[in-house]
Amino acid sequence: MIKNWFKNIGPGPLVAAAFIGPGTVTLCTIAGVHFGFALLWAMVLSIIATVTLQEMSARLGIITQKGLSEVIRTEIKNPIFRKIIIILVLSAIVIGNAAYEAGNISGSVLGLETVLKNHSLEIGSLHLNVFSLVIGLVAFLLLYVGNYKLLEKVLIALVTIMSIAFLITAILTKPDLSEIIKGIFIPKTPKGSLLTIVGLIGTTVVPYNLFLHASLVKEKWGRQSDLKYARKDTIIAVVLGGLVSMCIIISAAAIQHEEVNSAADLALGLEPLFGSYAKYFLAIGLFAAGITSTITAALAAAYVATGCLGWRTELKSPKFRAVWMFILFLGVLLSSLGIKPIEIIKFAQAANGMLLPVIAGFLLWIMNKKSVLGDFTNTKFQNGIGLIILAVTIFLGLKSIFKVFELI
Repeated sequence: MIKNWFKNIGPGPLVAAAFIGPGTVTLCTIAGVHFGFALLWAMVLSIIATVTLQEMSARLGIITQKGLSEVIRTEIKNPIFRKIIIILVLSAIVIGNAAYEAGNISGSVLGLETVLKNHSLEIGSLHLNVFSLVIGLVAFLLLYVGNYKLLEKVLIALVTIMSIAFLITAILTKPDLSEIIKGIFIPKTPKGSLLTIVGLIGTTVVPYNLFLHASLVKEKWGRQSDLKYARKDTIIAVVLGGLVSMCIIISAAAIQHEEVNSAADLALGLEPLFGSYAKYFLAIGLFAAGITSTITAALAAAYVATGCLGWRTELKSPKFRAVWMFILFLGVLLSSLGIKPIEIIKFAQAANGMLLPVIAGFLLWIMNKKSVLGDFTNTKFQNGIGLIILAVTIFLGLKSIFKVFELI
């Protein structure tokens, strides 16, 4: 039974790897430090929303054997509307992932620097971070080989290491179980927590994951009978991913310091209270979160760009490789030089804010089309949950757009 499940473990852990990046780790750290266990219920909501949308995306990928961007290109018949959505998708995901990639690599570097000393390479007046270059090289080699099974195995191993590291860190802080249960089942919104709640949901329900999942399931499975494996894979991986995020909140709740603004600060803060093991486990977790997101962000951008533009969506095709190489190169360059592309990040946040409700709405519409899915369309229950999630994504989208324009 267990052996069979491991054989059928698929893209689910890659999706979990994609949403637990350095941004999620930092946000969960801040949520724990400032609000203790009070916002754990928001993570539960996020998990339910993510499982629902990712299951739809996986079902679409298996039944149609197409990625989400390919389905958008073929199913939206109005040429003007189609072009607008494709431009929005490319802006949010290709430009967005290029902007966020430096953060993914820098997060992974932070994990290494918490344990090892900072190493920089001097070329003239330039100071390049060696760790950024090493992480970029590892990601490059894994993607360049173009073997899905190898990529899947490496990412699953890294996600497992990350999960164990954050779980052990949470256990080392000896949390109060009754308080954790209260935080999960009794929703509270402490003063000043609304933006953090919105952030926790927004960092888990990620637009690019919907594209990544639909593309990866068709690499793994080709038969309708495989749907049961895909569902199990999605539920287990996303729930475990959510539990990892909760472990970070729980670890951070052990320290009530205003000075803790990142996971690296948390690692150093945990050391005097719970010993050096806490620091090391958290640093390993942060490193794994960064490197897995570095790989999945580049991979998702390549699937989206090739799907939207009608190119071949194969791992070894030259155009597919060109997209992820561009994303990775830009990320390594900005991270190794310590540059934050603030304006590009703001543009990407606004584009992602607009894209999330558009894609959630498109997914709900397409999942009810018998001409596309035959007997595998949504049930009334799935549509009911989907509509609630759509309302939440509209709110999240507006909030993130307003945040970018600093109206809130």
